[in-house]
Amino acid sequence: MRFKDKTVLITGGGRGIGRAIAHEFAVEGARVAINYRSNEESAQNTLNRLPGVGHLSFKGDISSAGTVEQLVNNVISAFGHLDILVNNAAIHEHHPIDKVSFEHWQEEWQKTLATNLIGTVNITYCAAQHMIARKEGRIIFISSRGAYRGEPDQPAYGAGKGAINSFGQSIAQSLAKYNIGVGLVAPGFVQTEMVEDLLSGEKGDAIRSQSPFNRVAKPEEVANAVLYLADPKSIWSSGAVIDVNGASYLR
Repeated sequence: MRFKDKTVLITGGGRGIGRAIAHEFAVEGARVAINYRSNEESAQNTLNRLPGVGHLSFKGDISSAGTVEQLVNNVISAFGHLDILVNNAAIHEHHPIDKVSFEHWQEEWQKTLATNLIGTVNITYCAAQHMIARKEGRIIFISSRGAYRGEPDQPAYGAGKGAINSFGQSIAQSLAKYNIGVGLVAPGFVQTEMVEDLLSGEKGDAIRSQSPFNRVAKPEEVANAVLYLADPKSIWSSGAVIDVNGASYLR
């Protein structure tokens, strides 16, 4: 029960990697706050599967600065404090530079960065103010292999994750004096419901072969890295980016 009496807020926690992270924290005794944008049914299903009691879900689009501030305040009001923030929410849609119109190109960049970068740094700011006052806390970011390897069909996604890596390492230095640890987890391909059709289709074998293990990650394997960085004993890993890509990309 490493996280007994700790409160963790997970953005995008209603499904996929976020759901796995929520479950692993609950197993370890944490009280979990799940943020979701629109899929209330999925968020409720996640809550129903969590061991323990006292977990809550909070609707809100993190691309809105006002919503982000209210979300953090609501979590603190409900639980009394916020110990761990996991920045998991992200969007990614295809917009290859050689195949889309200039209008579509601009729309995808604005929409993607509004959530993946600006929304993420805004919720981090709001949570950090509370942690600074308490002089303790953990902030974890879900980055991506694409921040290093590149995302040719989703360049805004890759660029946003690269920016998050830089941001996370910057605040790891500025928040250390408040006993706040910051970490990043960079997964490769992960087996979630969003990519089931892709993995079962004609591209599935090629995707799996990117790793010498000839498979993609399980969501729980990403969650394990998150819990390691959130553990009080792992403070000396603050600023680290942990690759969880099955040796599919080495740097």
